[in-house]
Amino acid sequence: MNTKKKIYLDYNATTPVDKRVVEVMLPYFTENFGNASSDHIFGWDAEEGIEFAREQVSNLVNCKSTEITFTSGATEAANLALFGFCKKNSSKGKHIITCKTEHKAILDTMQALETDGFQITYLDVDAEGNIDLEELERSINSETILVCLMLANNETGLIHPLKQIAKIVHEKGVKLMSDITQAVGKFPVDLIDLNLDLAIFSSHKLYGPKGVGALYINKKNKIEIDQTVFGGGQEKRMRPGTLNVPGIVGFGKAADLIFSEMEEESNRVSKLRDQLEALLEEIEDVHINSKKANRLPNTTNVSFENIDGNHLLRKLNNLAVSRGSACTSNIVQPSHVLKAMGLSDELALSSLRISLGRNTTHADIEFASQEIKNTVNQLKKAVI
Repeated sequence: MNTKKKIYLDYNATTPVDKRVVEVMLPYFTENFGNASSDHIFGWDAEEGIEFAREQVSNLVNCKSTEITFTSGATEAANLALFGFCKKNSSKGKHIITCKTEHKAILDTMQALETDGFQITYLDVDAEGNIDLEELERSINSETILVCLMLANNETGLIHPLKQIAKIVHEKGVKLMSDITQAVGKFPVDLIDLNLDLAIFSSHKLYGPKGVGALYINKKNKIEIDQTVFGGGQEKRMRPGTLNVPGIVGFGKAADLIFSEMEEESNRVSKLRDQLEALLEEIEDVHINSKKANRLPNTTNVSFENIDGNHLLRKLNNLAVSRGSACTSNIVQPSHVLKAMGLSDELALSSLRISLGRNTTHADIEFASQEIKNTVNQLKKAVI
């Protein structure tokens, strides 16, 4: 039996639900259990909980509560947004621009749109993961209806300059969508200031429950999307079906908590991240990916030269770290993000994403860095 200390360092994959969130959710399982669409006191109580949560979520990202549609997660929100927008606007053009380092929730949906006759331009990135804004501008043509670029990369933490991107895109008469999932809760995200037309994010990345997400549709910019899922009339017909009342209430509480605690927590984990990177850089032939870029405060992505990535991950069985997105990390293949940044298959496979969170301590960083150092040195000796 493994009795060594186990440390969770995969907060970009998911976060533990805050106990304060669980507390507000519990009554909606057993007492206020009504269907939010029911026209009686139990339904009204559930609906009141939903609308209060909608206010809390919209406050976190600075938008109107009426601009938030609840979904089962960011992936569903991405599908609703992309298919709905393209269905509504295909008469204006069938060209979309995105980036090679987007999350699979976006890239796989783009591939599906290609089979429907849409042309997709996948922008390249440099060695740090940045897109070329001049290339973006050159790629926009008369058929372009949408640019879709994430705010913060889930693997490297790189933050795209979305406000600058929005200016370029809107001056061309094109709309902008963003996956803001990894950014929300880690630094202030102001949807009005960013001037996004569509955005998606999720509850379980900010200490809320899994199975709940949000789609933002900018009313001021008069964004309309067609219905692509059918059933009841819930969520303005954008996402019909019985609402997950406890989950949505939990999402709202998590948004409220992280809004008030974000600045202090971001400063704290940023210092821990810098401490971790300084310790890991003592290892020979180590490289911090996107280190020179503007990054999330909690994320580091580290590559180790001449190391078998499978052996490295198996030996680090006391650390919860990953080799990429949690949605694809169980598949042994090099990260598409790191490959787009120019890393070889071998180096991408020997890379670790380490993401810190609310429960991470200085002691965890010291323990984790020592475990990684010892393991890398052992593997190097075994090769000699």
